[in-house]
Amino acid sequence: MSKITKKLSSDEKKLIRQMYWRSFTLYSAVTPAKQGASGFEYSMLPAINRFYKNAEDKRKAMVRQMSYFNTNIAMVPFVMGIAASMEKKRSENKDFNEDSINAVKTSLMGPLAGIGDSLTWGVLRVLAGSIAISLAQGGNILAPIIYLLIFNIPVQLVRWYGGQLGYTLGSTLISDLYEKGLINIMTKAASIVGLVMVGAMTSSMVKFNLAWNLVVKGKTILKSQALLNQIFIGLLPLLITLLCFYLLKNKNVSINWLIIGAIVISIILALIGVV
Repeated sequence: MSKITKKLSSDEKKLIRQMYWRSFTLYSAVTPAKQGASGFEYSMLPAINRFYKNAEDKRKAMVRQMSYFNTNIAMVPFVMGIAASMEKKRSENKDFNEDSINAVKTSLMGPLAGIGDSLTWGVLRVLAGSIAISLAQGGNILAPIIYLLIFNIPVQLVRWYGGQLGYTLGSTLISDLYEKGLINIMTKAASIVGLVMVGAMTSSMVKFNLAWNLVVKGKTILKSQALLNQIFIGLLPLLITLLCFYLLKNKNVSINWLIIGAIVISIILALIGVV
């Protein structure tokens, strides 16, 4: 890891440190529509202010970094480092494809969340908890502190060096892609991966199961949900998601009204026995 830090100037190291400390606020203002976007944008401000001198360019970069973001907290600085290196490239090259920045962010969220959750919550937390419980059962008053140290030290090391690694790899990768003319291919590939992740989230998070069935003389002769599943599994959740996207994108309906509307309609449908 020391080889990576040697490649960075003192100003770049200072920039990454600022982003690291700000990244602790990532999920302090979570919204259903954008999750940790506001915290991500706040953490990226040191990079945006450094790389962009024009007020309009700063505004566009801030809007760009306010896109939906949600991943494991230990992996956040790595993504920020890559995003910062891409914003730097954008400030130096006006022909830089702006869409590639969010495409790369979106494509990294899912895989890094899976890796981070498995290692931090699935392995490290269990290991720290088992050691702390053993100490607590023996009457050691330091058990909670030991738990926090075992869990947080590795996580913070990953966060600390992850930002530096992301920034260094991002700069090298983007430069190589531009030199080889592969930046558009990378952007398209990252966009496809991002759309796959969004599709997976829609399938796993949006639930709408029909409870209404066709009953004749007290006997159920047609189960609506089973019939729909034979046609297209997850059809109704997909249609609901597409409808919300249409209202949000084309009709400028507020996300707050969409949430309220979904809650009210869900309650009504549940009361009348449709879902």
